[in-house]
Amino acid sequence: LTHQPLRNMASSSSPSSPIALATLAVLLAAVCLLHAGGGAAAEELCVDYYDDTCPGAYKIVQRVLVQAQRSDPRIFASLMRLHFHDCFVQGCDASLLLDTFDGMETEKDATPNKGSARGYNVVDAAKAALEAACPGVVSCADILAIAAEISVELSGGPGWGVLLGRLDGFTSNFQEAGNLPGPFDGLPLLKQKFVNLGLDNTDLVALSGAHTFGRVQCQFVTDRLYNFSGTNRPDPTLNPAYRAFLSQRCPRNGVGSSLNDFDPTTPDRFDKNYFTNLEVNRGFLQSDQELKSDPGAAGTTAPIVDRFAGSQDAFFKAFAQSMIKMGNLGPIRNPSQGEVRNRCAFVNPD
Repeated sequence: LTHQPLRNMASSSSPSSPIALATLAVLLAAVCLLHAGGGAAAEELCVDYYDDTCPGAYKIVQRVLVQAQRSDPRIFASLMRLHFHDCFVQGCDASLLLDTFDGMETEKDATPNKGSARGYNVVDAAKAALEAACPGVVSCADILAIAAEISVELSGGPGWGVLLGRLDGFTSNFQEAGNLPGPFDGLPLLKQKFVNLGLDNTDLVALSGAHTFGRVQCQFVTDRLYNFSGTNRPDPTLNPAYRAFLSQRCPRNGVGSSLNDFDPTTPDRFDKNYFTNLEVNRGFLQSDQELKSDPGAAGTTAPIVDRFAGSQDAFFKAFAQSMIKMGNLGPIRNPSQGEVRNRCAFVNPD
């Protein structure tokens, strides 16, 4: 059941700040990024792709997100995660948004997404608002990219020029979604999953920094607290005080779906505290702490963690660049291979 068709910016920093200058540099360097798309000819994703056809697209999505965040403080982190999980499976094609149809399982139902991926209703609301303003113009894949940037920037993080012009795919890959980077992955496996997509160690560390905001379920830390690697003991890399705190939040026989802050210091703010937490062994997920504590990290990812922990500007600049790079994973530009969906959960009828 793989690849089945399913037919039926303004920065908060001052203009002269290092963050603002870094963001401007990313924008100017990547107004239009060439890639091999859908055929022999080079196609373009451009920041100004909708300037003529739907000039208010960004502000329309922003209004929907601001409204949603008023009743759901988690939504910005959730939308960031949707974009990540979409792009890592057959490219940034909105395949994650497709509903299961006639028993054919989609990425939504894969283990990394089912019961934890959220925000689909907000994407649908943004799509409806865009359809009212510019029918048949803005793809769901581009909505995910725009929503991720807005979510980060409104949470205090960097802005960047979002490259646009993707089409929505016709397929969803349930099996491939099962191989998304996971909370229990060791560093070698994490690095390999990123390398397989043309992403390097800096991308791995920078994009992992998105765990500086949002919530995570107890089930993803239980083994670290009580039975790490089958030892019936806690993870020795876990800070003892933090372990005691988490043990109260996530008792051995507690509810696995109970939520915890990724970053207990500034849970809803996008900042460098994710990395300062790793420096003192306070990473929530095993896959987070591996970036600093794995024996193989010393010459690879740990120095990057150290650099970002010491400089929020360095983290913000690298994160913006890695988001542009990730957003260019396998975008569909050939109309024979994609479309602008009328509704994000369904491929358009013939």
